[in-house]
Amino acid sequence: MNIRLQKFIATIVCLTALSVVCTKLGTPTLKKAYQKDFLMGVAVNPAIVSGRDSTAAEIVKTQFNSITSENVMKFGPIHPRPDEYNFKPADEFVEFGVKNGMFVIGHTLVWHSQTPRWVFQDEEGQPAGRDTLLTRMQDHIRTVVGRYKGRVRGWDVVNEAFADDGTLRNSPWYNGIGDDFIRKAFEYAHEADPDAELYYNDYNVWKPEKTAAVIQMVKDLRANGVRVDGVGEQAHWAFKYPTHEELEATLRAFREAGIRLLITEMDVSVLPNPWDYQGADIGTRFDQLPGTNPYTEGLPDSVQTKLAARYGELFSMFLDYSDIVDRVTLWGLDDGHSWLNHFPVRGRTNYPLLFDRKYQPKPAFDAVMEAAKAKQ
Repeated sequence: MNIRLQKFIATIVCLTALSVVCTKLGTPTLKKAYQKDFLMGVAVNPAIVSGRDSTAAEIVKTQFNSITSENVMKFGPIHPRPDEYNFKPADEFVEFGVKNGMFVIGHTLVWHSQTPRWVFQDEEGQPAGRDTLLTRMQDHIRTVVGRYKGRVRGWDVVNEAFADDGTLRNSPWYNGIGDDFIRKAFEYAHEADPDAELYYNDYNVWKPEKTAAVIQMVKDLRANGVRVDGVGEQAHWAFKYPTHEELEATLRAFREAGIRLLITEMDVSVLPNPWDYQGADIGTRFDQLPGTNPYTEGLPDSVQTKLAARYGELFSMFLDYSDIVDRVTLWGLDDGHSWLNHFPVRGRTNYPLLFDRKYQPKPAFDAVMEAAKAKQ
């Protein structure tokens, strides 16, 4: 193929909708804008890391320097049956991150959701005892963390162990093992890869009772020689929560405690919430009510502006606390693939991320870039 033909083909490709990213390669990027402050991460799916969604893959490589596995490393997908592991999707995820020089996050080792029933049952289908559960936990962590030792740089070790009031959730792990199941999980993860960073991850950590409980847990674990590198706040937020004051109080509390706070699953819902639900428990579901899916034909400019202002406000706060905020991870790349289109109500049209359904950067993207520029 001669050079003239090569140039012609390259020009055509860059002009197609699927290659809009080509026009962005020379522009400022999120990871460059925040390179002195914190990592910019994104949750990715198998279509991205395998290259099937090549446009999304190029945006991820261009804009972000950290990736988190959206689902493929959760207990159910990676370890569906006692003697069976499904490593292929996780292998592709890790390979993509390592190849592109990214800080790779494994999500998640110990969680009550998306974990197969067999994990918590004995041979008669009754609740498994403490020793059985600890053995299964250790074997799972040793196998998964051990496989990716030195390549996965950080692990969400325990996910969503606390209720909003600061008490431990009555999960199968807690009920079967006791309140030391968190300590055991962190110990097993550290044994499997002594160099990996280890995190506790949860939603609504901004609520005062939960803030206090999580901070105390980390202090207690560290006092007993257990490695815990930070806490992930699943930032599944909206326009009205958390308020500026609530979030700042949380950030200040973690700073005073000397604990890193990672923003791990960030998105901002723009849809009505008549149920006044604040959280991310995937078992929570509501029926769709009239008027709760208003933007099926597109997001009005007024709401785009409001979303941009919200993102700008939040990133300005993260910058103010960049001494403890080490990473901000968006929970998905584009609006079309956001889990919030189906949570907590199935079949709605949400717009919670920085890129739209055509992979175009939104006003919210510009606001995030402006926040970085304003702090220079």
